[in-house]
Amino acid sequence: MINMQGSYALILKLKKDSEIKVGSLGKIKFKKGFYCYIGSALGKGGIEKRIGRYERLDKKKKGKIKWHIDYLLINPNISILSVFIFPSKRKIECKISKIFEEKANKSIKKFGSSDCKCNSHLHYFSSKKKLIDALNF
Repeated sequence: MINMQGSYALILKLKKDSEIKVGSLGKIKFKKGFYCYIGSALGKGGIEKRIGRYERLDKKKKGKIKWHIDYLLINPNISILSVFIFPSKRKIECKISKIFEEKANKSIKKFGSSDCKCNSHLHYFSSKKKLIDALNF
């Protein structure tokens, strides 16, 4: 995967209810369960570079905070379970996010969507089964 560009779905598990400060969004209450974050990496380094950064934040639980998702990844109660990649030269993350939003229990308002018109790019699923069903689109 050399400089593959496109969008991705970052699958996360939060092991207990948590209140997390997320930059300008302030403190947000997150329920225990599964989350799907939709992002894109169309620049230099592509998806491999972006996901590598997220994995480092997730393992070390510290690092430079750049995006909303970074605030979650440095929380000790969250872990990355999987990543799904959608190769594309165009920005398709909003279309993908809308699909997940329709199937989610809840979407976290304005999370990861400050540069678009979407309600959110982070979606909550109460169970692993519900998230897996959403992935089958």
